[in-house]
Amino acid sequence: MELASARHAFVTGGAGGIGLGIADALAEHGIRVTIADIDREAVDTVVAQRPDDVRGVGLDVRDRDSWARAADEAESAFGPVDILINNAGIGFNGRDVVDTDAEVFDLLVAIDLAGVFHGVSTFGARMRDAGRGHIVNTASIMGLTAGAPGRGAYSAVKSAVVALSEALRIEMAPHGVGVSVLCPGLVRSNLDANTLRLGGHVEDSRHIKGAGDVGMTPAEAGACVVRGIAQDLPYILTHLEYLGHIEKRMEAIRSAAGASAGAGRAS
Repeated sequence: MELASARHAFVTGGAGGIGLGIADALAEHGIRVTIADIDREAVDTVVAQRPDDVRGVGLDVRDRDSWARAADEAESAFGPVDILINNAGIGFNGRDVVDTDAEVFDLLVAIDLAGVFHGVSTFGARMRDAGRGHIVNTASIMGLTAGAPGRGAYSAVKSAVVALSEALRIEMAPHGVGVSVLCPGLVRSNLDANTLRLGGHVEDSRHIKGAGDVGMTPAEAGACVVRGIAQDLPYILTHLEYLGHIEKRMEAIRSAAGASAGAGRAS
């Protein structure tokens, strides 16, 4: 999408971490930004520190009615949304899949996957009818490769976000709407603390105090996203060092395909 033509961006989970980094990066390009977040106090704080072309709205991405209200409020103030950033989410719990509480899994699905769907459902048809816009759905590098034990439920949900985004990109392309899926690695944020606050589980919370001191900065991640939108990239990756894990997975798929196809011919 031509960033110069973008007028209004709506960013969920925008009051901190990656979301705020994206919001600031878009605002630097002269785009009016609505920051949406479940933490209304945090929203008010960050908006108060920014110019008048950044505003805030409270939003629980699990609540369909809340989406409709937030969308109407945002567009009444800044006009039609033509960049949607579905970024709100919670993190992995550190437990193996068989040890993951059902309630924690349901929460992951409700926020990290259904929250994305609700955003697409709310704004997607409006963009399609307008014949312009761009949608970015935040998944994770673990949506492309499971990576390590203790992240299975999270990886499953983020993989679903990748698949949803890939399908949506195909569907929206004929209507002039771009779709990207953001697959970040470690970015400095308060993700673990937010996960606990919203009822999720973090297996080892001793590191939370220092969790915001490691990884890529939100500003760097936001710059990656803006470049991805400008180039209409299907995938936005922040950490190239993970490419080896993705390539290893693809090699395993190719090897298994060859073995299974060969076995089928032999029979």
